[in-house]
Amino acid sequence: MAPRATPASSALEFFPALDSLGVVRHGFIGRLPGIDVATDRTEALARLDETHRALRTELGVGEMFFATAEQVHGKEIALVSELAGEKRCFSGVDGLVTDQPGISLGVYVADCCAVFLVDPVRNAVGLVHSGKKGTALSIVTHAIAKMQAAFGSAPPDLVVQLSPCIRPPHYEIDFAAEIMRQLRAAGVQQVHDAGRCTACDLARYYSYRAEKARTGRMLALLALG
Repeated sequence: MAPRATPASSALEFFPALDSLGVVRHGFIGRLPGIDVATDRTEALARLDETHRALRTELGVGEMFFATAEQVHGKEIALVSELAGEKRCFSGVDGLVTDQPGISLGVYVADCCAVFLVDPVRNAVGLVHSGKKGTALSIVTHAIAKMQAAFGSAPPDLVVQLSPCIRPPHYEIDFAAEIMRQLRAAGVQQVHDAGRCTACDLARYYSYRAEKARTGRMLALLALG
Protein backbone atom coordinates (compact mmCIF):
# COMPACT_ATOMS: atom_id res chain seq x y z
CA MET A 1 0.00 0.00 0.00
CA ALA A 2 1.64 3.25 -1.10
CA PRO A 3 1.60 6.03 1.52
CA ARG A 4 0.34 9.54 0.89
CA ALA A 5 3.10 12.02 0.00
CA THR A 6 4.35 13.82 3.12
CA PRO A 7 7.82 15.14 4.00
CA ALA A 8 8.47 12.09 6.18
CA SER A 9 7.32 9.63 3.51
CA SER A 10 10.77 9.70 1.91
CA ALA A 11 12.00 7.72 4.93
CA LEU A 12 9.70 4.79 4.10
CA GLU A 13 11.03 1.72 2.32
CA PHE A 14 9.11 -1.23 0.94
CA PHE A 15 10.41 -4.62 -0.14
CA PRO A 16 9.26 -6.06 -3.50
CA ALA A 17 9.27 -9.64 -2.21
CA LEU A 18 6.67 -8.73 0.43
CA ASP A 19 4.69 -6.37 -1.81
CA SER A 20 4.21 -9.10 -4.38
CA LEU A 21 2.47 -11.40 -1.88
CA GLY A 22 -0.58 -9.17 -1.57
CA VAL A 23 -1.40 -10.45 1.93
CA VAL A 24 0.58 -8.10 4.22
CA ARG A 25 1.17 -4.43 4.92
CA HIS A 26 4.75 -3.60 5.71
CA GLY A 27 7.25 -0.79 5.84
CA PHE A 28 10.72 0.11 7.04
CA ILE A 29 11.01 3.66 8.40
CA GLY A 30 14.55 5.01 8.11
CA ARG A 31 16.10 8.26 9.29
CA LEU A 32 13.58 11.04 9.76
CA PRO A 33 14.94 14.41 8.59
CA GLY A 34 14.90 17.36 10.96
CA ILE A 35 14.62 15.40 14.24
CA ASP A 36 17.53 15.65 16.68
CA VAL A 37 18.24 12.13 17.95
CA ALA A 38 21.75 12.63 19.34
CA THR A 39 20.65 11.37 22.75
CA ASP A 40 19.85 8.13 24.58
CA ARG A 41 17.47 5.51 23.18
CA THR A 42 14.45 6.38 25.33
CA GLU A 43 14.55 10.08 24.51
CA ALA A 44 15.29 9.43 20.84
CA LEU A 45 12.24 7.16 20.52
CA ALA A 46 10.09 9.78 22.25
CA ARG A 47 11.20 12.40 19.72
CA LEU A 48 10.47 10.04 16.82
CA ASP A 49 7.12 8.79 18.10
CA GLU A 50 4.82 11.42 16.60
CA THR A 51 6.21 10.96 13.09
CA HIS A 52 6.28 7.18 13.46
CA ARG A 53 2.60 7.33 14.41
CA ALA A 54 1.79 9.41 11.33
CA LEU A 55 3.62 7.00 9.04
CA ARG A 56 1.89 4.02 10.61
CA THR A 57 -1.40 5.72 9.69
CA GLU A 58 -0.19 6.25 6.11
CA LEU A 59 0.62 2.55 5.90
CA GLY A 60 -2.91 1.71 6.99
CA VAL A 61 -1.89 0.17 10.31
CA GLY A 62 -2.37 3.21 12.53
CA GLU A 63 -5.67 1.95 13.95
CA MET A 64 -4.35 -1.54 14.61
CA PHE A 65 -3.18 -2.91 17.97
CA PHE A 66 0.55 -2.09 17.98
CA ALA A 67 2.78 -4.85 19.38
CA THR A 68 6.47 -4.24 20.04
CA ALA A 69 9.23 -6.23 21.76
CA GLU A 70 11.40 -5.19 24.69
CA GLN A 71 14.45 -6.30 22.63
CA VAL A 72 16.89 -7.71 25.19
CA HIS A 73 19.20 -9.30 22.58
CA GLY A 74 17.88 -12.75 23.34
CA LYS A 75 16.05 -15.49 21.46
CA GLU A 76 12.54 -15.46 22.93
CA ILE A 77 9.48 -15.00 20.69
CA ALA A 78 6.04 -13.78 21.80
CA LEU A 79 2.78 -15.06 20.33
CA VAL A 80 0.59 -11.99 19.89
CA SER A 81 -3.14 -12.69 20.02
CA GLU A 82 -4.64 -10.00 22.24
CA LEU A 83 -6.25 -6.85 20.92
CA ALA A 84 -6.94 -5.02 24.19
CA GLY A 85 -5.83 -1.40 24.27
CA GLU A 86 -3.83 0.53 21.70
CA LYS A 87 -0.35 -0.98 22.11
CA ARG A 88 1.79 -3.27 24.18
CA CYS A 89 5.51 -3.91 24.53
CA PHE A 90 6.11 -7.61 25.21
CA SER A 91 8.81 -7.95 27.85
CA GLY A 92 11.80 -10.27 27.58
CA VAL A 93 11.42 -10.99 23.86
CA ASP A 94 13.10 -10.02 20.60
CA GLY A 95 10.52 -11.39 18.20
CA LEU A 96 6.77 -11.43 17.65
CA VAL A 97 4.46 -13.71 15.66
CA THR A 98 0.73 -13.55 14.96
CA ASP A 99 -1.98 -14.89 12.69
CA GLN A 100 -4.50 -12.27 13.75
CA PRO A 101 -5.66 -9.42 11.49
CA GLY A 102 -5.81 -6.09 13.24
CA ILE A 103 -2.36 -6.48 14.83
CA SER A 104 0.68 -4.53 13.66
CA LEU A 105 4.06 -5.92 14.71
CA GLY A 106 6.96 -3.50 15.20
CA VAL A 107 10.66 -3.74 16.03
CA TYR A 108 13.19 -0.93 16.36
CA VAL A 109 16.71 -1.26 14.92
CA ALA A 110 19.85 0.82 14.50
CA ASP A 111 22.40 -1.53 12.89
CA CYS A 112 20.68 -4.77 13.95
CA CYS A 113 18.58 -6.59 11.37
CA ALA A 114 14.79 -6.64 11.28
CA VAL A 115 13.73 -10.00 9.84
CA PHE A 116 10.25 -10.14 8.27
CA LEU A 117 8.66 -13.61 8.08
CA VAL A 118 5.46 -14.18 6.09
CA ASP A 119 3.53 -17.40 5.67
CA PRO A 120 1.08 -16.68 2.82
CA VAL A 121 -0.38 -20.20 3.10
CA ARG A 122 -1.38 -20.09 6.77
CA ASN A 123 -1.78 -16.30 6.80
CA ALA A 124 0.70 -15.73 9.61
CA VAL A 125 3.56 -13.30 10.11
CA GLY A 126 6.58 -12.80 12.31
CA LEU A 127 9.02 -9.94 12.93
CA VAL A 128 12.38 -10.45 14.61
CA HIS A 129 15.18 -8.25 15.96
CA SER A 130 18.45 -10.03 15.21
CA GLY A 131 21.82 -8.43 15.92
CA LYS A 132 25.14 -9.94 16.94
CA LYS A 133 23.80 -11.67 20.07
CA GLY A 134 20.41 -12.66 18.72
CA THR A 135 21.99 -14.12 15.60
CA ALA A 136 24.45 -16.11 17.71
CA LEU A 137 21.43 -17.50 19.57
CA SER A 138 19.73 -18.38 16.24
CA ILE A 139 16.65 -16.29 17.00
CA VAL A 140 15.26 -16.69 13.48
CA THR A 141 15.26 -20.46 13.97
CA HIS A 142 13.28 -19.99 17.17
CA ALA A 143 10.82 -17.73 15.33
CA ILE A 144 10.27 -20.37 12.66
CA ALA A 145 9.74 -23.03 15.34
CA LYS A 146 7.20 -20.76 17.05
CA MET A 147 5.30 -20.28 13.78
CA GLN A 148 5.35 -24.02 13.14
CA ALA A 149 3.98 -24.81 16.60
CA ALA A 150 1.40 -22.01 16.71
CA PHE A 151 0.16 -21.92 13.13
CA GLY A 152 1.41 -25.06 11.40
CA SER A 153 3.71 -23.02 9.18
CA ALA A 154 6.02 -24.99 6.91
CA PRO A 155 9.49 -23.46 6.28
CA PRO A 156 9.28 -23.95 2.48
CA ASP A 157 6.14 -21.78 2.45
CA LEU A 158 7.76 -18.86 4.25
CA VAL A 159 8.89 -15.70 2.51
CA VAL A 160 11.60 -13.97 4.54
CA GLN A 161 13.04 -10.47 4.09
CA LEU A 162 16.11 -9.01 5.80
CA SER A 163 16.19 -5.26 6.39
CA PRO A 164 19.16 -2.92 5.97
CA CYS A 165 21.67 -3.54 8.77
CA ILE A 166 25.34 -2.94 9.53
CA ARG A 167 27.79 -4.99 7.48
CA PRO A 168 31.54 -5.39 6.95
CA PRO A 169 33.80 -3.46 6.77
CA HIS A 170 31.87 -1.26 9.21
CA TYR A 171 31.30 -4.21 11.52
CA GLU A 172 33.50 -7.21 12.19
CA ILE A 173 30.69 -9.75 11.89
CA ASP A 174 28.49 -10.31 8.84
CA PHE A 175 25.44 -11.37 10.81
CA ALA A 176 23.15 -10.83 7.80
CA ALA A 177 24.98 -13.64 6.01
CA GLU A 178 24.68 -15.83 9.11
CA ILE A 179 20.94 -15.13 9.38
CA MET A 180 20.52 -16.21 5.77
CA ARG A 181 22.53 -19.37 6.45
CA GLN A 182 20.31 -20.20 9.42
CA LEU A 183 17.16 -19.63 7.41
CA ARG A 184 18.27 -21.92 4.63
CA ALA A 185 19.37 -24.58 7.15
CA ALA A 186 15.86 -24.40 8.63
CA GLY A 187 14.35 -25.15 5.22
CA VAL A 188 13.35 -21.65 4.11
CA GLN A 189 13.72 -21.36 0.34
CA GLN A 190 12.52 -17.82 -0.30
CA VAL A 191 15.05 -15.56 1.43
CA HIS A 192 15.58 -11.94 0.38
CA ASP A 193 18.17 -9.48 1.67
CA ALA A 194 17.95 -5.70 1.27
CA GLY A 195 21.75 -5.77 1.00
CA ARG A 196 22.21 -2.26 2.36
CA CYS A 197 24.54 -1.20 5.17
CA THR A 198 23.18 1.22 7.76
CA ALA A 199 26.60 2.62 8.67
CA CYS A 200 27.34 3.35 4.99
CA ASP A 201 24.48 5.85 4.56
CA LEU A 202 23.81 8.09 7.55
CA ALA A 203 21.60 10.33 5.44
CA ARG A 204 19.18 7.43 5.08
CA TYR A 205 19.66 5.32 8.21
CA TYR A 206 20.57 5.52 11.89
CA SER A 207 23.70 3.65 12.96
CA TYR A 208 24.44 2.82 16.60
CA ARG A 209 28.04 1.97 15.77
CA ALA A 210 28.83 4.90 13.49
CA GLU A 211 27.07 7.47 15.68
CA LYS A 212 28.58 6.26 18.98
CA ALA A 213 25.25 5.06 20.43
CA ARG A 214 23.64 8.53 20.36
CA THR A 215 21.16 8.11 17.55
CA GLY A 216 17.59 7.23 16.62
CA ARG A 217 15.99 3.95 15.60
CA MET A 218 14.48 2.68 12.38
CA LEU A 219 11.05 1.08 12.75
CA ALA A 220 10.10 -2.12 10.93
CA LEU A 221 6.36 -2.77 10.62
CA LEU A 222 4.45 -5.87 9.52
CA ALA A 223 0.75 -6.76 9.59
CA LEU A 224 -1.69 -9.03 7.84
CA GLY A 225 -4.08 -7.29 5.48
